[in-house]
Amino acid sequence: MAGEFDEIRGRLEVIAEELADLAIERLRECVDAGGTELPVDERRLTRARRAVEKAAAILREPDDSD
Repeated sequence: MAGEFDEIRGRLEVIAEELADLAIERLRECVDAGGTELPVDERRLTRARRAVEKAAAILREPDDSD
C-alpha cells in the first residue's frame, strides 16, 4: 500500500524544495536591501516547508495496518 503514496510524497518533496528556494530568495532580497531582521515571509515559508516535509515523512512510514 505504501507504493500508492510514492507519487504524492514525491510531489510534496518538490513543493518543500520550492518553499526552501523561496525562503532563500526572501533572505537574499532582505540582505541586498540592507535589512537586519528576518523577513516575515521567510519565517512563514520555512514553517510551511517543515510542515510539508513532515507530511512527506509520514507518507514514507510503513503501513502498520497489516
